[in-house]
Amino acid sequence: METENLNILSADNPLTNPKDDKLGYAFFAENLANSICKMSPPDGLVMAVYAPWGSGKSTLLNFIIHYLEQKPEDEQPTVVPFNPWWFSGQEDLTKSFFDQLRGVVNEKWKSQGNLFLKQLDSLADRVSTIPDAKAKIFATVVKTLRQPKDIYKLKEQIEKTLRDQNKRILVVIDDIDRLTAEEIRQLFRVIKAVANFPNVIYLLLFDKDVVVKALKGIQEMDGEAYLEKIVQVPFELPLPDKLSLRRLFEADLQKIFADTPEELFQKDHWREVYLQGIEHFITTPRSIRRLINTLMVTYPAVKGEVNSVDFLAIETIRVFCPLIYNVVRHNSEIFSSYRLNPTLASFMNDEEMSQFHNDWIKQIDEKDKKAVKNIMMLIFPGIRKAIRQQNLITTSEGLVRYRNQLRICVGEIFPRYFRLAIPEGDISNAEMKAISALANDSQAFAEKLLELSNQIRPDGTSRLKLFLQLFRTLDEKDIPLNVISSILEALFQVGDKLLTVNDRINSFFHIGTKDEIEFLIEKILERIEKENRGKLLQETMQNGKAIFTIVWLIVVLRQQHSKPEATSSKPEEERLLNAQQLEELERLALDKIRKSAIQRDKIQYDLLKVPKLQEILDFWRDLGGVEEIKEWVKKVIEKDQNLVELLENMLFKDIKGSYKLDPQWLSPYLEASEIINRVRNLAEDAGLTETQKVAIQQYIKEYEMRER
Repeated sequence: METENLNILSADNPLTNPKDDKLGYAFFAENLANSICKMSPPDGLVMAVYAPWGSGKSTLLNFIIHYLEQKPEDEQPTVVPFNPWWFSGQEDLTKSFFDQLRGVVNEKWKSQGNLFLKQLDSLADRVSTIPDAKAKIFATVVKTLRQPKDIYKLKEQIEKTLRDQNKRILVVIDDIDRLTAEEIRQLFRVIKAVANFPNVIYLLLFDKDVVVKALKGIQEMDGEAYLEKIVQVPFELPLPDKLSLRRLFEADLQKIFADTPEELFQKDHWREVYLQGIEHFITTPRSIRRLINTLMVTYPAVKGEVNSVDFLAIETIRVFCPLIYNVVRHNSEIFSSYRLNPTLASFMNDEEMSQFHNDWIKQIDEKDKKAVKNIMMLIFPGIRKAIRQQNLITTSEGLVRYRNQLRICVGEIFPRYFRLAIPEGDISNAEMKAISALANDSQAFAEKLLELSNQIRPDGTSRLKLFLQLFRTLDEKDIPLNVISSILEALFQVGDKLLTVNDRINSFFHIGTKDEIEFLIEKILERIEKENRGKLLQETMQNGKAIFTIVWLIVVLRQQHSKPEATSSKPEEERLLNAQQLEELERLALDKIRKSAIQRDKIQYDLLKVPKLQEILDFWRDLGGVEEIKEWVKKVIEKDQNLVELLENMLFKDIKGSYKLDPQWLSPYLEASEIINRVRNLAEDAGLTETQKVAIQQYIKEYEMRER
């Protein structure tokens, strides 16, 4: 079996020769090329080929160019290739477009194109938002020749020149769907401005859904209508059929898995895994390339030590569903349930096991859920009972067979499949992108933050802290402006629940989760215009339930307005908010505290549940006065359970890990001597939680110390 080129990653390069066509695009490309050579549109023409990202549009374009180059020279149009993605984020696309057009015409038309070039430079100078020096020079030349300044008359002169030359120009633009929304809008404005020149044909290739979304709102119309005003001849590129994609995939697999021992590849197992799961993800040539490139890197390290079908299956999960891949990797005891020498008794009952599997299934995108579940049940037979509620009989013969086949479901074999995985507890780029993609949905993003907060790394910190550190380093491409409000909404919704996580690090230099949240919010606020920050915070805090997170942020922002000698003070121009914005937020936070302090129906005072209650009370006292708090505390402690919860919330763990609960902390609002006897009696209550017992004992201990 041939094994050539296995040491070189297969780049995601489009094909160039129709002879290599495996997807049936050559026939369409040849016919379209013939039409382009025969047409001479009197008023210009814009054609577009719509197809999803990664479906082979660039290959189709290369085939069209190939067929055009086979035509007699007098039939060929002047092809102007323009890939705006090359210039994305670097300079004005309008200028880049005219530079490319001018360069090709200058090379192909020679002296015949001098007049057109001068007119083109003049047009570029008027249309471009960033005209370069060369364009300005030619604009000056145009003026000395007394060319009209009216851009419409200038266009008429260009049209006449193009008719007189009788030369066709084909402008081909690919990778439009890779641009940012603003760049897409800019590019289509240019096309619209110069699309009706005679003998000029545009061929655009892009994912229609991406472009329609980007064009939404231009000229107060939806993106579809705007696109229809520009594109006269649209084509829908049919997706390759499953059989063609399978052949393409199998040809690459054959090279990678060459020399794999036969006992490590079971055809029946492969057929089920592919048809019931992997085939779902093999939808475009690019999806094939992603998986093949991954296998080229990962399989050589484990060849002969793992079952090839199982390895291909788990790598498919890694590439297309990385969140589930990490669930599997972090829970080897659950998934690798087949063990030759069991050393650990089952630590989950059937109900708990079923709940665990239902939880990770809920994380899968609905469109991928069936395929992922099928793959997981086929490579981990032990989970079928929990997922399908069916009994599964495991025989010793079956266990030995799985062991001999080096299946992933065998506990001793399981670690081999993850030799190239990232270190335990880290977050891969794929997972980072997957989580970041949730940022435009505040609820989904909030749920993911809670999930990360419950995942503890080997060093004792939560994966949430690592995510927050990485997340605030992302740039505008990863965190666009339009998702910032959603991120803030999520943080102000569940921020307090994130703060209850024990980072398990006792150090003077330790930066806690609340600090990471503060840094993240400050970082993204800096990207918002200063006059809009206050309004954005008000809108996102309005329905937020994370009272401490909201109050803490306002306290931090307030410190920037403190006296100049204070460490956290900042000059006015460096403050995130002005004084008026800060006052409005303080009123909003005070209102939230007051509302949460009120007992509603059978719901006991929500404020008792807020973490770091002492800091909340300090903020309330500063803005509302001490008497309000005294009245609230008096009503709250009428019930013993509320008194216990109040003391529990005041419990503090110092840097050495010792608990503290000084009665002085409550002294502005509550006299310790008035409740000490009740507290002593409550200490005998057998229904208290361990933390509540510690809180009461510590309160009594420190009260008696002060008395002595």
